[in-house]
Amino acid sequence: MPSFQYLAAASLAALAASSASAQSTDPRRAELLRQRDAIDAELRKLDAPASAPAATPTPVASTPIDTQAAPGDIIVTGRALTLTTQVTGQTDTTISDRDVRNTPARTIADIVKLSPGVTVIGGNGPRDVGVSIRGSNARNSFGARNIQVFEDDFPVTQPDGLARFDLTDPHAYGAVDVVRGPSSARYGNYAIEGAINFRTRRGRDIQGAELGLDAGSYGYLNAYATIGHGNADQDYALFGSFVRANGATGHTGYETGTINALATVALSDRDRLTGKLIYNEGEFRLSTRLSFNQFAANPYQQGCEQAATAAPGCGTISVLVNGINGTRIAQTATEGDLARNDRRTIVGARWEHDLSSATTWRTQALFDSRVVNQPTGATPFKGTLDSYAISSDVTNRGRLFGMDAVSFVGLFYGYLDNQSFSFNKTPAGRNGIGAPTQTVFGDVRNLGIRAREELRLTPTLTFVAGIGAERSIINMRQTAYTYPVGASPTMTVVPALRHFGNVAPEASLVWQVDPALRLHARVGTAYGIPQAGQLFVTPAGVPGDNVALKTQKNTGVDLGAELRLGRTLTAELTGYYEWFRNEQVSQSAGVNLLSFTTNVPRSIHRGVELAVEWRPDLVEGGYVRGNYSYNDQRYTQYLERLTSGAVSAVFDRDGNRIPGVIPTFANLRTGYDRPAGPLAGLGGFAEVTWRSRYWIDNANSLRVPGYALVNLNLHYDPPAGAGWWSRLSFYASLENLTDKTYVGSASIIANSLAANGTLNSPTVLRGVTGSVYAGQPRTIYAGIKGRF
Repeated sequence: MPSFQYLAAASLAALAASSASAQSTDPRRAELLRQRDAIDAELRKLDAPASAPAATPTPVASTPIDTQAAPGDIIVTGRALTLTTQVTGQTDTTISDRDVRNTPARTIADIVKLSPGVTVIGGNGPRDVGVSIRGSNARNSFGARNIQVFEDDFPVTQPDGLARFDLTDPHAYGAVDVVRGPSSARYGNYAIEGAINFRTRRGRDIQGAELGLDAGSYGYLNAYATIGHGNADQDYALFGSFVRANGATGHTGYETGTINALATVALSDRDRLTGKLIYNEGEFRLSTRLSFNQFAANPYQQGCEQAATAAPGCGTISVLVNGINGTRIAQTATEGDLARNDRRTIVGARWEHDLSSATTWRTQALFDSRVVNQPTGATPFKGTLDSYAISSDVTNRGRLFGMDAVSFVGLFYGYLDNQSFSFNKTPAGRNGIGAPTQTVFGDVRNLGIRAREELRLTPTLTFVAGIGAERSIINMRQTAYTYPVGASPTMTVVPALRHFGNVAPEASLVWQVDPALRLHARVGTAYGIPQAGQLFVTPAGVPGDNVALKTQKNTGVDLGAELRLGRTLTAELTGYYEWFRNEQVSQSAGVNLLSFTTNVPRSIHRGVELAVEWRPDLVEGGYVRGNYSYNDQRYTQYLERLTSGAVSAVFDRDGNRIPGVIPTFANLRTGYDRPAGPLAGLGGFAEVTWRSRYWIDNANSLRVPGYALVNLNLHYDPPAGAGWWSRLSFYASLENLTDKTYVGSASIIANSLAANGTLNSPTVLRGVTGSVYAGQPRTIYAGIKGRF
């Protein structure tokens, strides 16, 4: 970046900082911030000659573009290619904290649901969330798979492909980027449907301290604080929170604490060093997942303290009396004290060096430790999963063949050390650990290279091409223990050593038709290798290395349009069609044999994504904002085997919808924020979230009911510089206004056969336990925040 741009950015930052040490009462602060944002917008245009034409407006998102992306980000990212923000040629959305800062923001679902293409369900217990981009992760009942997750550009998806969304408090974030479509050329393994990047608030946006307290129904309490400061040479922000709640469902209370920090220092005019820290520890009590019949009878698991006196509809687990073999008894979640006690520690560092005014070299390293203790059912799980991620890349912004270009090449390496144990549970509560049932030791390694070229063919046409190549190794050893009654215990050792090589190309065209309209077309590819746990049962249904299991891959085409009509209307429309090969699903091997993971030869995923924001001129401060996602995902070649007793049958699933995928998800919010005057910052909104019903089994015989939830919000968030009162903000929210009882989460249910070999009816499937969690009933929240 030319030196005058640095000086302009630094001057504004210094002026804003010098006005006060925190939220200054000087009226000049608000004007200086407005001037800074205007210059930031101009700097972004000058700083990206190849990624967008000079007349290109800011890329359209489903919400206003986040205003935190400037002078601090000049320090943080320099001129290196951005990871997820305004990705040229690909469908992406940035969600600003403006849309959630005056809400409870209990989970990240409250943020990502504002992006088209995203659906959300409840995860495995309180605060855990299942997030799906274009149907990815739909089969998983906890955490996230088949999308890559980052925080402040540091990877928080471990090399085995698992990320969790209960890691940190949403109050820490200033913006969230959602990138959609097959993306392994850019993000590597498991980026089947893109990536999510959570960006914490920068110190320059805080300039002091902020303290907040949220409280609500069912014992909810969140005490949080942020301190930060930033100028032209350094920027730091430290966030901490403690959250607790009792939970609306029986035995679902929790306590969790979080520390989240990001700091950047300019070592010289060419060198920048960034450090990242995340620490989270939580204790979560869990209820059992229910059958549909149990959910209908007792959705919130009331009166379920003791199995012997439990109310109708209470879920139970079956526990070995001696923890080894023989007699079992039923226990409720309360009796068994089902829980998760997990600890996550992430430490990362990034160094950026400007080799010249046009070339930046970036290197980063990350250590990620996940320690889990999960007595969540009849087979408790404990483990330590430590991982390491290292990457180094070079970005050059210059000329190629006489055209403006952005060139990128990088190397990356990831390593996961897995040490995990499973046990039988005894009746002695959370610490009732019996005989071991399984150990898994080993590692996962990924090594690869990525390259990308963004080339401006004409002032209005940009071409993007990228490719990624990756070598992955899974080297695991499972030891399984069985304890036959009246016989000696047995031990079975299953080694699994697999090598995978994958290549993912992509290409796109971006056409700036005029300053108000941008079109893009893209072809992308992605891949996801198997998970280690899928390798220990063969297609014959016996223990062994599942050598037949292949990498799942997809190729997708996107066509998109982005429209901006001044400050009044922004819109984004994307259609996509994707061809999948070898999706990984569980299947029966036959009578009296173990289930194994196999590949579905062919399936298709297609859909439409729409985001609109309208700010009418007649009502200054009023707005209507909405997003809509449609997913039509079907098997096109898949034979599924089912067994019962001595009977086994094969069923053709060609044309069936893929279970777990929500066809339609929409969010609509209309509101008003007073822009000026004595009551500036006073506002509120009404919001409707709608989810259609969806299939939960491969035979498409049982559906999860849809729902429409209504939320109301009233808040007062005055602008800075209006006296001591401007240091405080307030909000009150009423969620699920109609107190609708709905399925918040449902795991996939396997179809089954009757004794005569016919397919069991939906009535039978409704009695299958271990699937359903209820969603949150009507809940009231209120909060206050102070800036100092």
